[in-house]
Amino acid sequence: MKKSNVDDPIDARVLAETLRHTLGSFIRGIRSGAQTPTTSQSETLSLLDREGPLSVAQLADLRNVRHQSMRLVVGQLVAESLVDKMPNPADRRSELLFLTEEGRARLSRGRQARTAQIAERIEERLTEEDRQTLDAAIRIIERLC
Repeated sequence: MKKSNVDDPIDARVLAETLRHTLGSFIRGIRSGAQTPTTSQSETLSLLDREGPLSVAQLADLRNVRHQSMRLVVGQLVAESLVDKMPNPADRRSELLFLTEEGRARLSRGRQARTAQIAERIEERLTEEDRQTLDAAIRIIERLC
């Protein structure tokens, strides 16, 4: 992104594209360094952790994938004992999926590994002034959420 004069307006689209690209690279680098690559499985586990029990259809909608694709992911997660099924009290014809203790533990280990990777980079690469700037930037990004 090119530097602009303080008085020049910053194009929101250019800033948005730079932010998207930079955050994407950052996330990929952290996942790679922590050896927790992004997968449909980890995204599904995270959704179940945040949202609680969900049906395959709900998961597919939330992840914006086809129902058939979500069924395959769920099958893998059930086979690995990371997710289990229970009857859906609202619709006896369907089942709800929920995290098992092993699923919760795997998710926690991945999060801890990524947090450690970020902390290591902060300690190695950022000055105290950089850390304060990063802290301020995080609050700004939170306003975009």
